[in-house]
Amino acid sequence: MRRPTTKGFARTSSLLRDRIRKASETRGFAETRVLTHWAEIVGDDMARICRPVDVKYGRQSFGATLTILTTGAQAPILEMQKETLRARINAAYGYNAIAHLRITQTAPTGFADGQAQFGAAPQKERVKPDAQIQQEAARVTATFENADLRQALEQLAGNVLMKNKHTKKGF
Repeated sequence: MRRPTTKGFARTSSLLRDRIRKASETRGFAETRVLTHWAEIVGDDMARICRPVDVKYGRQSFGATLTILTTGAQAPILEMQKETLRARINAAYGYNAIAHLRITQTAPTGFADGQAQFGAAPQKERVKPDAQIQQEAARVTATFENADLRQALEQLAGNVLMKNKHTKKGF
């Protein structure tokens, strides 16, 4: 006979499971997996710019409507990705549970929920061009009189020359 190894202790997840289920059901989520594994379901890029708010079930229609919260600048991106998101979410449910996606910039319950902060993607470390590339960029932009414009174009030329150097193309 196997002896229990927990010695009277219970996992935190088992203690909170009922409370999490009750809280998520008030928002219409029969499956808490959509909330708890959002980044895995929709991908890290989409999870950075949106989050699920609630699920509404229609009276006579098949499938539910999932409301997704995002910022104003990200709404057009999500609008273009609606069908992809819906397919991923339905794959997590295991059947066609979500028929429609509704994108909102504020939560339907008030402005307190709508103040979500979504993190930006981590930026790559910028590589500075070597001296030869900087000299070539300065030569290309030397004819411009405006110093700010010349500096901006010099930086652009340096980036193009660096990219071309890595891909073995000429300028």
